[in-house]
Amino acid sequence: MPSLEELMNAARNVQEQMARAQAELDNIEVEGASGGGLVKVRATARGAVRGLTIDPSLLTADSKEMLEDLIVAAFNDAKTKADQAGSAEMGKLTAGMQLPPGFKLPDF
Repeated sequence: MPSLEELMNAARNVQEQMARAQAELDNIEVEGASGGGLVKVRATARGAVRGLTIDPSLLTADSKEMLEDLIVAAFNDAKTKADQAGSAEMGKLTAGMQLPPGFKLPDF
């Protein structure tokens, strides 16, 4: 059975690895798109939106509602991809850990 000191060292090591993984999530970018790529949203794996691109053909007075819908759809696509990228990155961290079944690390 591991000593208390060994457990504390292991916990500190995991904490440091988690901090590095969180920082890396800010560097991973994903792109969500809608309307066949007419609207694009760039976001980090942590979900911070970095950019929005709208094709000029959508910038007409009568396309306001459609444009709003496309922006929402592109944002949701980016969010889904950001969540997947974040989960994949955090999965790398937990790959070697022997966690009990059903145990989840907190979301970041």
